[in-house]
Amino acid sequence: MTGETTVRTAVRIHGRSTQRKALRALLDALPHHGGHLLVAGEPGLGRTTLLRWAARSFRAGPVLHLGPGPDGGAHVTVEQLLDTLRAASAAAPVLVCADDAHLWDAPARTALGRAVRRLSTAERVGLLLSVASDRAVAPEFARLPVVHLDPLAPSGAAALLDDATDGVAAPAVREQLLAEAEGNPALLVALARRLSPAELRGHRPLPRPLADAAVLAEVAGGAPSDPSAHARDLLLTVAAAGQTEDGTDVDAGLVHDALRRLRPEPGPGPREKPVPGPRADPGPGPRAEPVPEHLVLAGDRLRFRSPLVRRTVHAAATPERRRAVHRALAEVLETGGHRLTGLLHRSWSLGGPEPALASADRPAAVADRLAAVAADGAVPAPHRLRATAYARAAELTADGARRAERYTAAAEQALLAGRPDRARPLLAAARDSAAPAAVRGRAEWVRGVTELRDGPVGDAHQSLLLAASLLAADAPADAAAAALAAADAAWAAGDLSACLATLAPGPPHRTENPAPGSDGPADARSAAAHSAAVVHDHRVGMRALLEGRLDRAGAPLGQVVERGRTEGRPETLLRSAAAALLLGDVDAARRGGARALAAARQLGSDTLVPQALEYLAYAELRAGRHPQARTHAEEGLRTALRTGQRNTAAHHRAVLALAASIEEEPDVVARHVTAALDTARRHGLAQAATLAQWAAARADLGRGRPFDAADRLGLLVLPGPGRGHFAVWRLAVPCFVEAAVLAERHEDAREVLTDFADWAAFGADPQAAAQLARCHALLAPADHADALYRRALDRHDEAGGDFERARTALLYGKWLRRRRRPREARGRLGTALAGFERCGAGVWAAQARGELRALGAAPQGTGTGAPARLGLLTPQQLRIARHVAEGATNREVALALGVSTRTVDYHLRKVFAALGVRSRLELARTVGEAEQAREVRGAGESRRAGSYEKTGAQH
Repeated sequence: MTGETTVRTAVRIHGRSTQRKALRALLDALPHHGGHLLVAGEPGLGRTTLLRWAARSFRAGPVLHLGPGPDGGAHVTVEQLLDTLRAASAAAPVLVCADDAHLWDAPARTALGRAVRRLSTAERVGLLLSVASDRAVAPEFARLPVVHLDPLAPSGAAALLDDATDGVAAPAVREQLLAEAEGNPALLVALARRLSPAELRGHRPLPRPLADAAVLAEVAGGAPSDPSAHARDLLLTVAAAGQTEDGTDVDAGLVHDALRRLRPEPGPGPREKPVPGPRADPGPGPRAEPVPEHLVLAGDRLRFRSPLVRRTVHAAATPERRRAVHRALAEVLETGGHRLTGLLHRSWSLGGPEPALASADRPAAVADRLAAVAADGAVPAPHRLRATAYARAAELTADGARRAERYTAAAEQALLAGRPDRARPLLAAARDSAAPAAVRGRAEWVRGVTELRDGPVGDAHQSLLLAASLLAADAPADAAAAALAAADAAWAAGDLSACLATLAPGPPHRTENPAPGSDGPADARSAAAHSAAVVHDHRVGMRALLEGRLDRAGAPLGQVVERGRTEGRPETLLRSAAAALLLGDVDAARRGGARALAAARQLGSDTLVPQALEYLAYAELRAGRHPQARTHAEEGLRTALRTGQRNTAAHHRAVLALAASIEEEPDVVARHVTAALDTARRHGLAQAATLAQWAAARADLGRGRPFDAADRLGLLVLPGPGRGHFAVWRLAVPCFVEAAVLAERHEDAREVLTDFADWAAFGADPQAAAQLARCHALLAPADHADALYRRALDRHDEAGGDFERARTALLYGKWLRRRRRPREARGRLGTALAGFERCGAGVWAAQARGELRALGAAPQGTGTGAPARLGLLTPQQLRIARHVAEGATNREVALALGVSTRTVDYHLRKVFAALGVRSRLELARTVGEAEQAREVRGAGESRRAGSYEKTGAQH
């Protein structure tokens, strides 16, 4: 082994915050004790960059880079290495970096592995190793803690691309580069560098394929080479089979049969099955071959360890061999009745002179068959596979209009599969000014829906309006659906005038044309007729509602809700849930959202799952069921981020912020509010922004900061250009009135109550009537407030919802206490505390407990003393509370208890909520009182025990 000192150069990293935190924890601990980490990831994900960042960040001592000697062998013994590290760490902590340790020979790996095992944590040596995950981890490193590098998230990849290109890439080129790189940073940079300035700016067509064999091999470190012909065929066959599996695992039996066709046995004989376990199918002959190190065999499934290596194997093969493998796979699949995948492999096997091909195997014929089977709803296939089939059919299509139509269909299926990153390049390929208006209109429709879920909603609005105009002549039902989607975009943007204009009555339409996503001609007529009726009713009802004509809105929106009781299509069910929310029927909204979620999951439509969860979360929130809303929003956020729907993710973050705002979790609220506003401001999401700002203000109000809450909410609810979303700001009025009264802004509070009274009379919010009475009680003179509070509680009994009723009971209890009516106040405050505890509103429960303590009443079941409150904590929480009370920082607590700082943060928030404290000083005081009380109690028990012993001795 050789060593060299570190040259610290600037390192810029995108999207690796989790991994950097893990490395930072190791570096921060080195002044006290040693540690080890293994950084693993496929080629190109930035292992070397991460190690360089760690070396540059380490300031407590020297940094040593280890690597194999010039001939690949180890040049020091284990003892020599240990002596060197121990000597260096005696004076200061040492960081040791060993990059690409998987490339070392066995003796070098063994020496390093033994040295790691013999180093104690008392020796201040930190070891960072990196290995490629495209092969199995060497046994010498298998027991080390691992930090995994995954592909970059879309935001991180986009930031890296903008850095690499100075932001000059044309939008369509940018989307294609991001889709082709699949989150691999080195591949993304290599692809960008491959393009000329004209190609990068979109002035010239991009090379095809964009990621060719040379680029892939450069990033992957070369294509895998194996002396065994069987291993080479096996790798290529698995790579080719993965083309229809989106790079995931493939059926080992399919691979076995394809290999048999590639290398037929010399004579007849019984068919041998693949051997499960660490060995692959033997191929010709009786001897089993080991599975190549780049593959994993799990049961009857085979997969590559690295998607990049899979792509490299496929691209680097000779065209003749690649076509032969696809032909073998096509024959096996077609024989087994797998029409769509068989046709896809058949299309990839094409490449010979067209006159030599049979008519059925010519590109045009194969393209027509592919498109027909992809459109056939009777053929079982996921949206992702249909997208691949449509795209391949488009590639083989010479006619421009038909090619554009097929690329559009591919983009639509990619969107339904939750892959907007793949839909955008397909839409770019579909651009053809010579295509008919209906084809261009459908492409604009898909583009608008894509932007509505993951882009500026103003752009989505314009694309959808253009789609409606292009589709009006040939597909009026589709035009009406596109116009309603444009209204959705205007709604999300908070543009009331644009929303009303888009919903304006249009000419009557026919219903012969299927809507996007329909399963084919067999159900086109009935599905389109049903969808057209839903679209028409929703459009009429929504416009009447926005115009304030509830008498005209109820019937059509009610029809949309009713259709949701019998309809099974997720799109219609989502409209039903939306209509129910507009009418204030939260129970119907919950039913519609739940059915839409089940239907989307059953159809495998990943893109609709987070939307269904969004409606469910909103319905639970409107009903005051914050824990349920949080559960749905957490799942919705995960699925929205996984499917590239940043706008939907922003809505889920707003719900999560609102749910957390009633708990003692200010950091959680702030994190979700910041993330929601970041997307909302860039994409023009006025609704999500209003909800997020309301959540921040409600958290302030719950924590006893009414001036901050009034300032935040005043911007949302008071008249002016900055007022919040037209359909949301009224929901925040009760919070503003409470905060404004506490902040002595009575006139501002009265100013908004006129509008809120109209909203309550409107009937779309079941809580509004009770909240209005509560607001009037806050502003009323003493001789009227009592009756108003009672009226509010009666209205809450009619509407239901624990949280809002508990808030009214809390305010009433506070009012009664100030009026020196302690017995009545105790009853109201106890009711409030029970309601808050039932719905998980920790921060508001703390307010109720504080009011009860001010009355000299102990909250039921908890006790008021510090020892009783400490009894509410878990053992881990109690340990953390004691450390913090002694003045330890979160990082010091984490080191003392052997946990992460994130774990300490989480438990400390729970401690604050359980004890009803708001600062570390209060926590220290509470713990100190409890410890003192325990000592006094212990002394008393000792005295009693001594007295008992003395008495017993006398007897």
